[in-house]
Amino acid sequence: MAGLDELLERNREWATATVADDPGFFAALAEGQSPEYLWIGCADSRVPANEIVGLAPGELFVHRNVANVVAHTDLNCLSVLQYAVDVLAVAHVIVCGHYGCGGIQAALEDARHGLVDNWLRHVMDVADQHADEIASLPEVRRLDRLCELNVVEQAANVCETTIVQDAWSRAQELTVHGVVYGLRDGLLRDLGVSRSSLDTA
Repeated sequence: MAGLDELLERNREWATATVADDPGFFAALAEGQSPEYLWIGCADSRVPANEIVGLAPGELFVHRNVANVVAHTDLNCLSVLQYAVDVLAVAHVIVCGHYGCGGIQAALEDARHGLVDNWLRHVMDVADQHADEIASLPEVRRLDRLCELNVVEQAANVCETTIVQDAWSRAQELTVHGVVYGLRDGLLRDLGVSRSSLDTA
């Protein structure tokens, strides 16, 4: 396990290599950011947002939490969303889940893990809402399907926020997407639930 000193050394190596490749990189970053995308994803360390979509620092605004939940009472998430939409004027909000999510599995199994159980209640509500569909699937498919259904529901939650509703009411170009990431192949899958300012919201 790397200690802080090792991470600091890796940081110096990265910064040096970055400047060697692009001498103006950090000067440009210091001038500000104008990302086109807000990424709302899982906190899982295996899903590094910028890397899996091939975007550099400054090109993707990111919010992450356990199981990529968008709750209307979560001021952290809503603050990120408002800044992204109202100040940065991103054109896309992407809710990204991933197969094999431990938070989704805990919710599916109704296992007890402590404080996080209260957070995962949001995912358990999704599971309850789609209980018949999930129960009809082979057991090996249930976790993946709940990962997908959770993304669909959280993307819908984004669409129902006052932030997005207000943006659409003023004809701001903004599209909300739902995707899921495969840990086994590194690929993103579009779940086909995109909604934009041109849709009836």
